[in-house]
Amino acid sequence: QVQLVESGGGSVQAGGSLRLSCAVSGYTDSDYCMAWFRQAPGNERERVARFSTTSGLTYYVASVKGRFTISQDNAKNTLYLQMNDLKPEDTAMYYCAAKVSNTCANLVAVDFNYWGQGTQVTVSL
Repeated sequence: QVQLVESGGGSVQAGGSLRLSCAVSGYTDSDYCMAWFRQAPGNERERVARFSTTSGLTYYVASVKGRFTISQDNAKNTLYLQMNDLKPEDTAMYYCAAKVSNTCANLVAVDFNYWGQGTQVTVSL
């Protein structure tokens, strides 16, 4: 059973940076798609970034391209989301997610089997 625990959220001013971490335990030898989603009040859960452990390919939603970077430290079993040049519209609860899959292509929230509890990111002007 994969378990995910996020940390690193907080409050920052616009233009600032945060790095979210997701500690992963219970990995098997399977391939995974690892992802970060976010959800603001009243909005649907949005796919922010995905990372394939099979290929190393990364995917980003257009609104964060060039500002956010997803990465994984295998030695630490940790997934990261480096967020730079934060904007008020980035304010949301951020969730780490995992799915046993050899690809991240076309995967959306309902496809993911494992979720963390979320960490809040608040960006003010």
